[in-house]
Amino acid sequence: MSRYLVLITLSEDYRNQPIPQGLQEEMGQFLDENLKSGVLIDTGGLEPTSEATRVRLSRGKVTVTDGPFTESKEVVGGYVLVQLQSKQEAIDLATRFMDIHRRQWPELEAACEIRRIEGEESAAPASVSGSEAASS
Repeated sequence: MSRYLVLITLSEDYRNQPIPQGLQEEMGQFLDENLKSGVLIDTGGLEPTSEATRVRLSRGKVTVTDGPFTESKEVVGGYVLVQLQSKQEAIDLATRFMDIHRRQWPELEAACEIRRIEGEESAAPASVSGSEAASS
């Protein structure tokens, strides 16, 4: 099993639009289903960039800039952390996620970027037997 981080990018002005009730209901069912099955580890929306701070390293200098970041056309608006057998399963889950949005909020423009967490071959911690623990 591997963990995948799905970054949800969209235009920041989506916050000025009301979220359709149907989307809230169907997304709630989708998240519940994936939480109960153990696929969904965590999910959340992010505050607007007006509340963000960017710490950047460039040409040997570290700078701190408070938002909003007007140069950003798309922002990360949320994330989903999942545990799945394969990248294809992560793609399938993200496709279902976006299809819910397509049906319930058709004017929304958004994307999901799927990234496997580096070095993740198994999200489950290795178990240590009593004899192994005693010999360490």
